[in-house]
Amino acid sequence: MEKVLKIANAQAFWGDSLTAAAALIEQQPDINYITLDFLAEVSLSIMAAQRQKNPCTGYAQDFVEVIKSLIPYWLSGSKVKIVTNAGGLNPQACALACAEILRQAGCSLKIAVIAGDDVLEMIKAAPSTSSFKHMESGRPIVEILPKLVTANAYMGAKLLVEALKNGADIVITGRVADPSLTVAPCVAHFDWNWTDYNLLAQATIAGHLIECGTQVTGGISDDWLNLPDLGQMGFPIVEMSADGSFIITKPPNSGGRVSLETVKEQLLYEIGDPDRYLSPDATVSFLSLKLEEGGPNRVKVTGGQGSAPPATLKVSVTYQDGFKAEGMLAIVGRDVQVKARRCGEIILERLAKAGFTPERSCIECLGCGDVMQGVLKNGVQQPLECVLRICVADPRREVLEHFSREIAPMVTSGPPGTTGYTSGRPHIRPVLGYWPCLVDAAQIKPTCEYMKVNL
Repeated sequence: MEKVLKIANAQAFWGDSLTAAAALIEQQPDINYITLDFLAEVSLSIMAAQRQKNPCTGYAQDFVEVIKSLIPYWLSGSKVKIVTNAGGLNPQACALACAEILRQAGCSLKIAVIAGDDVLEMIKAAPSTSSFKHMESGRPIVEILPKLVTANAYMGAKLLVEALKNGADIVITGRVADPSLTVAPCVAHFDWNWTDYNLLAQATIAGHLIECGTQVTGGISDDWLNLPDLGQMGFPIVEMSADGSFIITKPPNSGGRVSLETVKEQLLYEIGDPDRYLSPDATVSFLSLKLEEGGPNRVKVTGGQGSAPPATLKVSVTYQDGFKAEGMLAIVGRDVQVKARRCGEIILERLAKAGFTPERSCIECLGCGDVMQGVLKNGVQQPLECVLRICVADPRREVLEHFSREIAPMVTSGPPGTTGYTSGRPHIRPVLGYWPCLVDAAQIKPTCEYMKVNL
């Protein structure tokens, strides 16, 4: 067993770079695992729409391209393993697509397919179950029952570990907790016990730090503009030791930077209570963490404390919530903020006069400080240009249709210097609402099946 396990991340979201995984192997051939996180909260809703049109879809089809890019390395002897949630709503179809690409290339690998996160039918069968109440408002889910689109529990790493111990080269799952993609290789490699909570805490923290890809190597960092080689930002690598201590780094000669600052910035990203970070694998406290510089682009992380995971799992539910549309106009000259805001008000007034007042509306003057309200102390100094953004949402599609026809008239009836209407009328899009709730962890029964690519 190797003393240090190297786990990289090559995908922070569905739409991230498709070349990162191959670049990581090219730059750092001794990487043991690559994780790829494709699923944001809304991703499964997009996949649901795709699957309605074609039952063979419903997964991150970009992942197949990633697998294709790695085939030359596997054929050349690379032993790197892949762990991903690219399976989305249809991990079986994702695995079949990957298997076909591998078969055509003469690359024989073992694929594990993990499912069981989909709880849509469970909710429909027992919607009055208290755990399905909205986590923040307490509203019962029966309010949106006819509108449900997806419902998926965040599973943990246990079955992923089993798959890796059984020799899987590629593990494809549906919804799992983001850090669990990293926890699984650690537990499988070092044979940690599921009650070794401090070790699981460290692995969870490592997964949290790399799950957003280049964010921990300088992406969206406060010092971003001063980082080297921004066009070739390196994706992160965890060097995990058997005692749970680990180092965050990146490939040599890649762009960006791993520093105390970039690691701290990512550490605080989306964590809620730092003393009680909840995951399906452990409850983690960040309060005793110690971060140390370990050389250029190397930060050592120790001290994470863990305890038993919660008895419930978070469920991400999405539902149909009407329609939305947004329009934009560029306005230049003097007093642009006043002029732009008045244009937006006129559009809403016209809608109201026609009997189509939207349920929700928003007027923003981009470039005039609207996005930074309450943050900029002195505001923005009299800009000479701004972009009017006006967005409306309503359950009635006809409201959006009327709205989409009211933007263009402002080009000739609005203030001087109004321009930017080159993209046509605003497009009407469905709105997906987000409903976080809980489910008893004991009710989730994940499954694992294997697929051997036969040549």
